[in-house]
Amino acid sequence: MKEYTSNALRNLALVGNGGAGKTSFAEAALFSAKEISRMGGIADGSTVSDYHPDEILRHISINLSPLHCEWGGIKFNLLDAPGFPDFTGEVNCALRAGDTAVIFADCVAGPSTGADIAWNGAEHEKIAAAFVVTKPDAPAGNYDRAVAQLQDMYGHGVTVVQFPANTGESFNGIVDVLRMKLLTFSTDKSGAFTEEDIPAALKEKADALHQTLVENIAESDEEMMNVFFEKGSLTEEELAIGLRREIAARALFPLMCAAPVLNIGVTSFLTFAERYFPSPLDRPVPAAKNPNTGVDVTIPQNPNGEQALCIFKTVSESHLGELTFFRVFNGAVTPGADLVNFSNGKTERINQIYVLNGKTRKETSKLILGDIGAVVKLKDTHTNNTLAAKTFPVTIVPIPFPIPVADAAIISKSKGDEEKIATGLHALHEEDPTFHMHVDSEAHQTIISGQGEQHLDVIVKRLKEKYGVEVEMKPPRIPYREAIRGRAKNSYRHKKQSGGAGQFAEVHFYVEPYKPNTAPPAEYHVRTEELIDLPWTGTLHFINSIVGGAIDAKFIPAVKKGILESMGRGVIAGYPVSDVRVILFDGMMHPVDSNENAFRTAGRMCFRNAVLEAKPLLMEPIYEIEVTVPEENMGDVMGDLSGKRGKISGMNANGHFQVINAHVPLAELYQYSARLRSQTQGRGAFSRSFYRYEEMPKEIETKVLELSKMTHVEEVE
Repeated sequence: MKEYTSNALRNLALVGNGGAGKTSFAEAALFSAKEISRMGGIADGSTVSDYHPDEILRHISINLSPLHCEWGGIKFNLLDAPGFPDFTGEVNCALRAGDTAVIFADCVAGPSTGADIAWNGAEHEKIAAAFVVTKPDAPAGNYDRAVAQLQDMYGHGVTVVQFPANTGESFNGIVDVLRMKLLTFSTDKSGAFTEEDIPAALKEKADALHQTLVENIAESDEEMMNVFFEKGSLTEEELAIGLRREIAARALFPLMCAAPVLNIGVTSFLTFAERYFPSPLDRPVPAAKNPNTGVDVTIPQNPNGEQALCIFKTVSESHLGELTFFRVFNGAVTPGADLVNFSNGKTERINQIYVLNGKTRKETSKLILGDIGAVVKLKDTHTNNTLAAKTFPVTIVPIPFPIPVADAAIISKSKGDEEKIATGLHALHEEDPTFHMHVDSEAHQTIISGQGEQHLDVIVKRLKEKYGVEVEMKPPRIPYREAIRGRAKNSYRHKKQSGGAGQFAEVHFYVEPYKPNTAPPAEYHVRTEELIDLPWTGTLHFINSIVGGAIDAKFIPAVKKGILESMGRGVIAGYPVSDVRVILFDGMMHPVDSNENAFRTAGRMCFRNAVLEAKPLLMEPIYEIEVTVPEENMGDVMGDLSGKRGKISGMNANGHFQVINAHVPLAELYQYSARLRSQTQGRGAFSRSFYRYEEMPKEIETKVLELSKMTHVEEVE
């Protein structure tokens, strides 16, 4: 396969709105570059990048798909990423491997959260960004409105380079504002176009946009600005130099238009990208460290230097095998190279190297700095690992992944599949770091977590297809907490005699709610005290107030252990007890029959009885959520949150979106992402984080207590 220099590479991450045409754009690019012989379509599942059965079934991209083609002597690596928020992790992977984020929005719906996620990700990676507004051929499209929305959201650096000469079903022309030409495209989907002068009806608009483009190019360079003020314009060469510089520096974000399904605007975009988009040598290198010393390392970006590869994605497909996607950040890689995974210290042999177009792979003999490829059957290398030469110890900063926003408990449909399920879930996490799983020891459930219900549906389907196990999803058990609102005194005598040595212990407790920085009642002398952080959230403030040797000091730890056991089991509903102060102020022991087991039992039972007298209650977890929605959907979303016991804590504008902050009980967030998607036509997104525990409403507490009676067995000695 042909070898390319780093300057002859363009790595484009195709990101942005779901349904805006990224996959169709990639398909048209491959077809125009003669990489494929016919254009496939989303509707019939025949595109190169959406080859997975889930993608064909759902008509959306789910996986990041690396593609490549050559245009104008330049190799384009196209990273087709999903646009729906459930698969945000794939976007982050694409942005790590890309040099330019090509952000898609359509002129019917306008920019949505997919564009916002892509913009923020490109900003984090410090890579260039460009915009493509699609669907100018749609009857309901409004290109100028979409442009205004993008400029409002992302600033005046978003600069029009193209606009449609006509719109609607007859769309076939694009005005090139940089070169001041009208491009008229063939209707045969070949991507061919002719150039001519801009007609008089469009000349005034084109002149104004051209002037804005020139000013934006000139304003960041003092010398060029002086030339512009002196002459009133810039030469074609000056414009080209300035445009390349400003795009690479993230000072200018070119905005173009296309109708990918018709293959209109795709070839002109590729030509523009070939000339003006940054090469890998222009991309800021991700931060890196020496894993041995922890000292920051600057990767030199030397094509002839020591190898450094960033692993940005791993997949396992039946027809492809184990594939590891990588980008070369330094040096060049060839088959047979031995590289060290400095994330875990293990050496990996690089065997065959491939470049991919969907499920089609071609073997290659060398990939140089900036290029993207795949390798098979690495032993222990995963997403976010760094492979490098033995003499160049380096780890590249990990790709950031969003925290989960959706949970489900899974139950095996067949007995004996637990080990296969665990193996499968672990492997799926390695492929998709935004998917998590854990065993909740408190709820006795296996919990899977992801970016939305659609994400979890895909995971469960893959578990069946790849590992042959079926599971059922159900709502996770909510981790309620028990607490007390009052004070109580109680005593308990544990006495057993069954021939031979017996058991005897007596303890006297005072219990009250624990609040930091509050003193215990003055009548209780504090002999020793301990603040114990509980593993289930909360604190036990244990005070030993025993005087006069009523209980020997050696039995005090056993009393405390019994209290903790009772707290962990729960008292009224089987949920752990939090934030209690216990004062052990009296007791009794027997010279023969007292032992640690007796005092542990007495402590456990006395605590239980005291809690029952101290006005016990249930607390529920409250989450802080941030919901981003289009302005027109704000009322529906806020009404839904209020109806789900949410409390709005703030709102602020983000372009044409509104960001709503609220506190919502976790019990009301099950399947919230699906509900939000329905309310916003797929344009809403949210994030969540634990806030605190709060007392739940009485009517809901009653329902939870009734339900708990079916499963919670009352404790006895």
